Amino acid sequence: MTHALENAIEKSIDIYAPLHTVYDQWTHFEDYPRFMEGVLEVKRLDETRLQWRTAVGDKVREWDSTITEQTPDTRIAWKSSNSAVEDGMVSFTTIYEGTRVTLQMTFDPERLSETVVDGDPKAALARRVEVSLLRFKELIEARGTESGSGRGEIQGAQVINERAADQGDIIDPGQAQPRA
Repeated sequence: MTHALENAIEKSIDIYAPLHTVYDQWTHFEDYPRFMEGVLEVKRLDETRLQWRTAVGDKVREWDSTITEQTPDTRIAWKSSNSAVEDGMVSFTTIYEGTRVTLQMTFDPERLSETVVDGDPKAALARRVEVSLLRFKELIEARGTESGSGRGEIQGAQVINERAADQGDIIDPGQAQPRA
């Protein structure tokens, strides 16, 4: 039996920008190809679902992920289907003069091995995560502001907007109005 920590990666980076700005940029999923190594495209299908297209070497892969939790300025968690990265969470913490971004993810060792030609698959994924976080830091620090955001709140894959949170109403993904 494989220990869960053997199939997990955690990396952090300190960014010299306000937490609100860093969070808003991270939630602009369509910009991921600008900083995530190997990501060709991310499409938002609805409030909780994203469609990914990546390339590793000459292999192009596609999969969907579902945001299971999104708490503005705090954390985003997701689960993926048909992907080497099974689930993960990114958290945002105010630090002296900026924001710490911590990315945690678990992966399927067999699927991950299929995406790496030579070397240790976990080490290769860890390097990609480090490079992507560094490129994100460079992007946000150079720009000084976010290019967009997704500030909605999601709990258990249910979207809760600000009005709904105040009144206890839950918005189903894709619906424009709260349920009565």
